[in-house]
Amino acid sequence: MRAEPTTLDAVVAHVADRVLARPGGSPTRVLVDGHPSTRPEALADALVAPLEAAGRPVARVRSRDFLRPRSLRLEQGRRNPDALLDGWVDAGALDREVLRSVVERGRYLPTLRDPDTDRPTRAPYADAPAGIVVVLDGTLLVGQGLDVDLTVHLALRPDTETRRTPLEEAWTLAAYGRYRREQAPERRADVVVRVDHADRPALVVR
Repeated sequence: MRAEPTTLDAVVAHVADRVLARPGGSPTRVLVDGHPSTRPEALADALVAPLEAAGRPVARVRSRDFLRPRSLRLEQGRRNPDALLDGWVDAGALDREVLRSVVERGRYLPTLRDPDTDRPTRAPYADAPAGIVVVLDGTLLVGQGLDVDLTVHLALRPDTETRRTPLEEAWTLAAYGRYRREQAPERRADVVVRVDHADRPALVVR
């Protein structure tokens, strides 16, 4: 493998091209995964315009809107790295109500739970037109069994990850270390972008 210097715009174009190369009549489900400091939501947001310009409808979904209830997330304590890795996101609901639903039922649930109020959003289902692209962002999601077609991972070296993690969130580093060891997102993802220098990304070429 080698890492080729690139630009943020080129990363967006590369991922969009990968999506558009797939059959246009079927749903395509894209996961953008990365440590919070890599801002996977920003890359996911940036994909919307070029995909829509190419004639593909887009459903922009956020994993933070599919968290388990706070009482379950924090059952083992507020700073439990194992719970963060395995139990914060309701991956079953995300897979059932969004990722598989767009294929099997032609609809999807945009949100499940408000992450700030911890209350169900009671959002209605939205129609999934032919050729829809679901763009999902989140962190620690590779290896959760999500039914996606293209995975993008924004990679950091462990030392960069530590440096970018606020002191009050240092407890999360154990979860990210276990994630690298057990799920190997850089090996499993379809597209890997190294972002140790946010303004100088590098695309990993296998």
